[in-house]
Amino acid sequence: MDEAARLSAAVDKVSVGRVYDYLLGGTHNYAVDQAFAEKQLAVLPEIRDFARANRAFLGRAVRFMVGQGIRQFVDIGSGLPTQGNVHEVADEVAPGECRVVYIDNEPIARAHAQILLEQTADPNRHAALDADFFDQGQLWERVLDTGLIDRTQPVGLLLVALLHFMSDEQNPHATLGFHRTMLPPGSFLAVSHIHVAPEDVETQNAGKRVAEEYGRRTNHTAIMRSREQIAGFFGDLELVEPGLVWLPQWQPGAGDFTDEAARSRGLAGVARTR
Repeated sequence: MDEAARLSAAVDKVSVGRVYDYLLGGTHNYAVDQAFAEKQLAVLPEIRDFARANRAFLGRAVRFMVGQGIRQFVDIGSGLPTQGNVHEVADEVAPGECRVVYIDNEPIARAHAQILLEQTADPNRHAALDADFFDQGQLWERVLDTGLIDRTQPVGLLLVALLHFMSDEQNPHATLGFHRTMLPPGSFLAVSHIHVAPEDVETQNAGKRVAEEYGRRTNHTAIMRSREQIAGFFGDLELVEPGLVWLPQWQPGAGDFTDEAARSRGLAGVARTR
């Protein structure tokens, strides 16, 4: 199947990235995605809170890393271009200084990302690759081949709202362990993941129904994991303050709903390599 045919088929199928874009109020989505999202919102209204809190966390994490001296980023599972892209946030803090490589394995996401970069980004500092989290060494070879990432300098590695689409059978903890070994000293790793407090049985059940529907319609079943399992993605890296917390609680800014943080249905953290 050629690229045009792949993209045509992708438009007719529910896309995780486009659903996320719709939940954020973006425009890179279609009727099939909108109908799917509204059906899931009827079961679990908080998924829109998760999407918005997650995007806000991404922005705060990038700003924090830039403030710590990071000038190069690798965003695995970047999805569709929508509000607050990594390069846009980074350039707000350090104009013209940061380099970003976006990575996604959905053809429609890569196509949109390429259009975005051609229209609004600097091709000398930003690139989009069609690659997969599980490619491991091959992924990093392609990242380095862009010429944008210097292996001798700290990197900001972002895996935001990605790992909950990886089943335990795929062993994402081991794969992320490999990616951590590719980070030079002084690098940072940002992770966010859906989570529902175990005592919230009603939401747990609703979340499972939504996860099953994602699996049926998108081939990406959302996996509910415990706090301990999510913490395991950081390995032995040192979490920066405030640690692994609800999305709005991670170094919150104005407008973050910290008083009802569990409503975000997601945990997030940033860790530093030694």
